[in-house]
Amino acid sequence: MKVAEKENPSKNISYTTLDKKPYEEKGLELLKYLILGVLFGIVFVKAEIISWFRIQEMFRLQSFHMYGVIGSAVVVGIISVQIIKRFNIKTIHGEPINIPNKEFRKGQIIGGFIFGLGWALTGACPGPLFAQIGSGYTVILVTLISALAGTWVYGRFANKLPN
Repeated sequence: MKVAEKENPSKNISYTTLDKKPYEEKGLELLKYLILGVLFGIVFVKAEIISWFRIQEMFRLQSFHMYGVIGSAVVVGIISVQIIKRFNIKTIHGEPINIPNKEFRKGQIIGGFIFGLGWALTGACPGPLFAQIGSGYTVILVTLISALAGTWVYGRFANKLPN
């Protein structure tokens, strides 16, 4: 079987499939991702994950709430990856899921420190940003713009960094 690939135009999502024709999602087929994102945002709001006060409690070691949420996500992720690897689970389109091994680099510690510092200062990480904006915390737009600028800077200078 030959694997077919197609570039991803901005309005379409294409999948690499095992047959010769890539599967593309367009228009209303993409609506499921919007619905899933909205539901995910509602869960974030109801679980108080987007609360600046909850995030400050976490960084001040005053509450277990956020550690419980993050710890639960880590455990679910570990179990999910192990199930995928051990049972050779495939995507809904029948493609094999390949999870490559990753090598540790010192830049991950530096990047994690910068990420945590930004998270502590702004009370937002990339996951809840859109839920915070959707909940009316428009000041988070500054954080979103800063995150986009930081991503651009990293992309621009990645080849000059120690990693």
